[in-house]
Amino acid sequence: MFANNEDLLERITINSKIMVGKPVIRGTRLTVEYILGLLAHGISMEAILEEYPGLVKDDIFACLLFASKTLQDASFVPLGAEAV
Repeated sequence: MFANNEDLLERITINSKIMVGKPVIRGTRLTVEYILGLLAHGISMEAILEEYPGLVKDDIFACLLFASKTLQDASFVPLGAEAV
């Protein structure tokens, strides 16, 4: 079963105290930008998951969806910053 968009986007968080406020995979310090860079350089999803055993496929799909939504149109507002 596929996760819906809202469930995927909940995997991405923004906190000004983590990675200078860049979007990260919740519970990690892995930025969306970093994961997208790995994919862009031909690193397979399986290799990423092997390198970072705490990740699951939906985390990578969440990064792709976040990037897609961010680029889709200017009306998309990224998730609000978490209060610490």
